[in-house]
Amino acid sequence: MRLIASALLAFSLAGSASAADLISFWDTPQHGGNSFNRLPPDEAYFKALAGYGATWVRLSYDKWKPAQRDYLIGDADKYEGIPAADIKTLRETLDRADKAGLKVVIAPLSLPGMRWAQNNGNRFDGRLWQDKAWWGQAARFWRDLARELKDHPAVAAYNIVNEPAPEKKNGLAEHADAKAMQAWYEEKTGSASDLRAFYDEVIAAIREVDAATPIMVDAGWYAAADAFSYWPSGLTDQKVLYSFHMYEPYAATSAPNMKRDRPYAYPGRVPFGEGEETWDRTRVTGYLAAPVQWARDKGVPLNRLVAGEFGCMRLWSGCKTYLEDVLTALDKDDLHWAFYSFREDAWDGMDYELGSKKVGWKYWQQMEANERDTTPRKATPEFAPISKRLQGTD
Repeated sequence: MRLIASALLAFSLAGSASAADLISFWDTPQHGGNSFNRLPPDEAYFKALAGYGATWVRLSYDKWKPAQRDYLIGDADKYEGIPAADIKTLRETLDRADKAGLKVVIAPLSLPGMRWAQNNGNRFDGRLWQDKAWWGQAARFWRDLARELKDHPAVAAYNIVNEPAPEKKNGLAEHADAKAMQAWYEEKTGSASDLRAFYDEVIAAIREVDAATPIMVDAGWYAAADAFSYWPSGLTDQKVLYSFHMYEPYAATSAPNMKRDRPYAYPGRVPFGEGEETWDRTRVTGYLAAPVQWARDKGVPLNRLVAGEFGCMRLWSGCKTYLEDVLTALDKDDLHWAFYSFREDAWDGMDYELGSKKVGWKYWQQMEANERDTTPRKATPEFAPISKRLQGTD
């Protein structure tokens, strides 16, 4: 009996050490990139990202060719299990990332009851935030996926869902003030729109099969940096990372701005929320202070905050300055970050290695043919605000 007890104790301690090791990756600042490619990245892709000095990649698979209607979940209209062919491809991709020395955060764009708009005729799908029946399907999916991936050495976190928006078309204006956000949440607490409660349910399902892997949760309103403001506290699980995205002011950083006769400039006056504001380094810094202040107020360690995405149109004249200002603000508090995006083969707008010129016809030809992208990339001045930090030369 004593030998059995000793063996059980050793097993328990080993499990505890493993759990501690996984979250400890996030104890110091980790910098990487987003992968939203239409084809599973090859070994050269991951080696190139690691070669710049990145330590992690936020990996989305929703553009990959699925075995059924939706990749990995089979069908967002009715989850019945993970297709074997899909998980096999994902595992092989994780193997390549691991070989390159990169950690991976798995980041679905779709869940049961929430199909990503680009896979849904560009229509917003908010069923997940209207009926808790979808929560159960989402939790079962994540329990199944965690069971499959819990022992893979590349996996550094599960990002439950990319850019949730339970507030959209649901009574809360985007970038409302904190008081309005909190009033909205008080009314929605316990309903299908309660993002925190949704996360708790999914995390509980994951923990049934995987006690060790950290969980990454995006803020609401498409992971807006000001959308943690209505959360009365962090989540109860102690291995949670809190993620926000930074494209504000979106009217200036995004593709539609490039179609204007006179694009909004940076620094400059830009529409934001219900009005118009001057955006410059001071405003960027102040905006990005919101999740930091929330974390401090709620007792969440700053090394659990992640800027999961940020970026701007590379052809925009203000992009390089904007990236520099965003990164200066993030690095001031030693936050984790991942830029958007690295060598995307479906859209060139935020692929900074392409510099300030348009891509050639071959890029679009290969995309149409669903062939692997061979457009040359290199370090460029447009990429410098990011690359110099990845290389530790800032």
